[in-house]
Amino acid sequence: MDLFEWQAKELFAKYDVPTTKQVLATTPAEARAAAEQLGGPVMVKAQVKAGGRGKAGGVKYAATPDDAEKHAHAILGMEIKGLTVHAVLVSVAADIGEEYYFSFLLDRANRSYLSMCSAEGGMEIEQLAVERPEALARIPIDPVAGVDEAKAQEIVDKGRLPEAIRDQAINVIVKLWDVFTGEEATLVEVNPLVQTPDGTVLALDGKVTLDDNADFRHKDVHDSYRDNSATDPIEVRAKEKGLNYVKLEGSVGIIGNGAGLVMSTLDVVAYAGAALGTNGDAPKPANFLDIGGGASAEVMANGLEIVLSDPAVKSVFVNVFGGITACDAVANGIVSALALLETKGEALTRPLVVRLDGNNAEEGRRILTEAAHPLVEQVDTMDGAARLAAELAKAGAK
Repeated sequence: MDLFEWQAKELFAKYDVPTTKQVLATTPAEARAAAEQLGGPVMVKAQVKAGGRGKAGGVKYAATPDDAEKHAHAILGMEIKGLTVHAVLVSVAADIGEEYYFSFLLDRANRSYLSMCSAEGGMEIEQLAVERPEALARIPIDPVAGVDEAKAQEIVDKGRLPEAIRDQAINVIVKLWDVFTGEEATLVEVNPLVQTPDGTVLALDGKVTLDDNADFRHKDVHDSYRDNSATDPIEVRAKEKGLNYVKLEGSVGIIGNGAGLVMSTLDVVAYAGAALGTNGDAPKPANFLDIGGGASAEVMANGLEIVLSDPAVKSVFVNVFGGITACDAVANGIVSALALLETKGEALTRPLVVRLDGNNAEEGRRILTEAAHPLVEQVDTMDGAARLAAELAKAGAK
């Protein structure tokens, strides 16, 4: 779960990371009141989960409360990289002497943690990494040993941060590690980490990504910070049903058991669709949906309901390899799911292509054959099923 800047800095304050005072505002009047409360010049910053806010005009300096109100009026409602600004962060404006970059992140490639540090902050770190990679230090972090003062000192040295702020930077880095581990984050980034003219080090901006897999251990934080306003409503409903669903831009609904199988299914459907369309009308996967190991009637019904609630879906490919859950149980689940949806008054008009393989596959196919549901078509191979699902989606789109 990506956090807004105001949420990230709120977590920083929780762990005593030095940052600026702030107030969240959703109206120009609230922005004015926030500036009056904070006193002195403030920054008015668009709260969207995207970079490039300053370039888009979403970050403004306000010398007075009148300026804060005027800037908030201009920023609220604007779109930045396709995201609408619903709130602004009003924070104390800090004088900046120098800017640095710092982050902790999950290094998936090496199955470890990584710290990145640079004496050149403020700019987009991706740009720095490409144009001047030698200016960005990458320091592996042992997950067991973690980050103590000695490790933080190594990071400061390799990041070439000034000697004048050495002790402060070490202290901030250790506290940011506490944020990273204490909140079970996959990313904690500060850009810029600044030195003010009087030599004080502050985390002026923050970006934090929390691990959704750990939300049961941090329910209060995750529930209070979760924002669904920019999330597809189908994904929100799927999460409420406990389904692992991601909406994509296509017309072939995908249901499978196991993340690896579903990913392979997406590829096969994409290839099959590409062979059918060349003018931008090629059928593509409409979603990722992994129902996991248990394909009960209720789970299957929930999955079908979610997939079919997407008006872009013109056909559904159910691709199941029977393992712990045998294919006959899956087949019974499909039959029962269709019956459940029909009793709910769902209009079932889009075809389902089903491919069953693995444990008790023959029995599963027999159950579907005897059920003889008019919308269900069975195909023995994954490639053949993907091709048929793509063909049906293309036909349904006409």
